[in-house]
Amino acid sequence: MTASGPALLPRPRRITPLPGAGAPKDAAVEVQQRAELGGEAFTLYTGGPAVQIAHGGANGLRYAQQCFAQLQSNAGARLPALAIEDSPDFPLRGYLLDVSRDRVPTRETLALLVERLALLRINHLQLYTEHAFAYRGHKEVWRDASPLDAADVAWLDGQCSAAGIELCANQNTFGHMGRWLKLPRYRARAEAPQGVQTRLAGTLAPATLAPNEQNAAFALSLCRELLAHHKSRRINIGCDETFELGRGASQQAVRARGRAHVFLEHLQRLLRGLHADGCEVLFWGDMLRGHPDCLRALPQRDCIALAWHYEAPDPHAALPAGLRALFEDLGVDISPQQLRGFEGHVRAFAESGLPFWVCPGTSTWNTLIGRLDNALGNLLDAAETGLAHGARGYLVADWGDNGHMQPPAVSLPPLAYGAAVAWCSAANRDLEVAPLLDRFVFRDQAGVLGGVLDELGRLHAHTGQRVYNGSPLFTELTGAGRLGRTGDADGGGVAAVIEQLDGARAALSRARPACADGEITVREVQQAARLARHGAWRIARAAGFARPSDAELRADLEAAIAEQRECWLARSRPGGLSDSLARLQKVLREYAL
Repeated sequence: MTASGPALLPRPRRITPLPGAGAPKDAAVEVQQRAELGGEAFTLYTGGPAVQIAHGGANGLRYAQQCFAQLQSNAGARLPALAIEDSPDFPLRGYLLDVSRDRVPTRETLALLVERLALLRINHLQLYTEHAFAYRGHKEVWRDASPLDAADVAWLDGQCSAAGIELCANQNTFGHMGRWLKLPRYRARAEAPQGVQTRLAGTLAPATLAPNEQNAAFALSLCRELLAHHKSRRINIGCDETFELGRGASQQAVRARGRAHVFLEHLQRLLRGLHADGCEVLFWGDMLRGHPDCLRALPQRDCIALAWHYEAPDPHAALPAGLRALFEDLGVDISPQQLRGFEGHVRAFAESGLPFWVCPGTSTWNTLIGRLDNALGNLLDAAETGLAHGARGYLVADWGDNGHMQPPAVSLPPLAYGAAVAWCSAANRDLEVAPLLDRFVFRDQAGVLGGVLDELGRLHAHTGQRVYNGSPLFTELTGAGRLGRTGDADGGGVAAVIEQLDGARAALSRARPACADGEITVREVQQAARLARHGAWRIARAAGFARPSDAELRADLEAAIAEQRECWLARSRPGGLSDSLARLQKVLREYAL
């Protein structure tokens, strides 16, 4: 028990203490289905000689039983006498895992993920796919990726179904197709086969398909092959960040009708094909959120816009100058309102009547150890703004940009918090996740691991530098994200971060997690903290602060690369590992022998 009641993840919508002693810890459980409650709602009564559960459907029963098990883990001989009433804010609460930025999980890793999603009452899972599925006839695209294949997806679909989770097909079909378009066989499909020139970032490689019937047919063939291995008829077709549109094959059409209308025309091609197949289609809404006329032209049935945004609310938020210049080069107009919270992202969808979901993020990509403070603000903002504007779903995105170097455990604190506020934001907005992760997920008898992850996730903000959509510890380690960096390194701040990283690594030696992956989790977090420390040392090196010699830095990074390889292979398939490690090996070459 805590001052606010029993430790439960998530906290129930309504929990009422009852007079007298509660039921015995091993009391009989009486279960009644009441359809009027709604499929995922339940009540739990522990104030009599027997425990009484009423539930609306299979997931409601599952969640009631989980809540009861958590109460039992807290209790002595008797349960606390309580009446619990619980139901979700969002009927769909999802998690999207990036499997296309080098890291493809093993089946063992996916099975454990499904178990944890079920515990967190996540009922929808997507694996973000660009090239990491073994499509027939396209081996040259996925050959080196250790992709998921038809048997893997069918197996995972069964795992999800047994846990009350929908596995939703996901394949980007318009933008983010660089893994395909870099190959000669597919290059002619590109909007800009030679890439796009920018002032600060040089030539960007082709990543967007030209908007035409042939490419729509090509994309639909991929979707249909992937869908064949899913029970669900729901699919996310991506279509985000089509930055090259109008810079190549569609230039004339964009000049005549505008980029949004050309985008809409191609989106409608994809929708028509998948709607004819009986599918509900999700798409990222960023390219149309500023165009209400285009939103009104979309069907309001079987078509859902995904409103994504990954920064915590900040009334003074502004793009760093380098990123602003890049977006100007690409013809992307980002309003101040869109930088400062979900309100600037959802209003157009709500006013158009188009169904939409809110999609915050874990803020773990481009960080090594997370940006937990940012994630918590972003996740709560999504829940409260989405609820206020009628969003039908809540999808937590966990990306792997620039090598997917962060281990899975770094994503667990934001994922657990996001799942809780998606379930009921009023009850969980001030939830302290770390001790609950130690109790119910890590089962850390020392109560260390959750707190270490919480501490690590807040260090990004203390070096004097800030990075939009990332951490300076990662940026200085890999070189990625420098256009988004602002501020000057602070010697005292960098030294304090290094000291805290060393302290966190020492604390991890005391962790005693009893979960199935406890040993590798501790090892991975140790490794992530070590890489983050190397990033801090590099900040000190660039700024002229005290730091190890280049010979010492070389030795440290050589050892860190070897350990990163071992940790990766304990969780993930080998494909993509060499691409990910190449970012660190490039840095290694900077240190003279």
